[in-house]
Amino acid sequence: MTLHPLAARRCWHTAINPLHATIYFSPDLAKELAPLGIEDPVAVNLASRSAAMGAVGPGTVTATFYNYRHDLLTRHLPAVWDTATPEQVLAARLRAADSTLHRLLGTETVESAEMAEAADLAVLATEGCTRHARTLYAAHADLPVPEAAHLRLWHATTLLREHRGDGHLAALLLAGLDPVEALVSHTATGRGMSAKWIKATRGWEQSDLDAATERLRARGILDVDGELTDEGQAVRERLEADTDRLDAAPYEHLGEERLARLAELGGAFVAQATGAGAFPRDLRSRA
Repeated sequence: MTLHPLAARRCWHTAINPLHATIYFSPDLAKELAPLGIEDPVAVNLASRSAAMGAVGPGTVTATFYNYRHDLLTRHLPAVWDTATPEQVLAARLRAADSTLHRLLGTETVESAEMAEAADLAVLATEGCTRHARTLYAAHADLPVPEAAHLRLWHATTLLREHRGDGHLAALLLAGLDPVEALVSHTATGRGMSAKWIKATRGWEQSDLDAATERLRARGILDVDGELTDEGQAVRERLEADTDRLDAAPYEHLGEERLARLAELGGAFVAQATGAGAFPRDLRSRA
């Protein structure tokens, strides 16, 4: 039986992506990379997420990350690889994931039967992923699967996150949304990052956001108040529907019952992590 696409989307948004994303807001990541000489917050983010691809330069990262300002990337890449090797960064990131999950969830949860069950389900889902045209996913898929259950789960959520993300880029191109327009229109849904975090993490200036807003208004996607019009809502929904279609395979492989169980287990872990302060309160454009 074919899964309803919204079931997979909900699982990704509530149980998979946020569990992986705890690493991006964890002080443990900076703590692990500092001894390697990587201390700038932007460099920490770029190195940790791109290391799976090797010692790549800014062009590769601009293409695979899509919504980062190229000028920002050139300040740190490829120079960061003169400071530490990708292998060192990957090992530091895994140590940070370990300490982050222990801190947010506690040892009892980390070592629980539910954690092992969730890890098995998430790893099973990754068997349905494909490498072609999915650069960031494919790079991470070549990494070894950790033995500890909580790290296996984190690794699997990383693969599932990047698999959907790579497909989402194709959908963004089809929708005709450039990097800043993609960010601004996502913010307008209420689920995207706030302007503060877009500027801090993606390198765009307020003038870039304003210009993108004007382009979206001219196309009828945003209204005069910067809210999505009916057409804008339709554009964003088509974008998500195209992404769902491109990302269906791992969840079809998992099946309806096991997907529901993964959503239940992962959602509980995410709720616990969120309650423990995993994410900044002002991260989203709307609470």
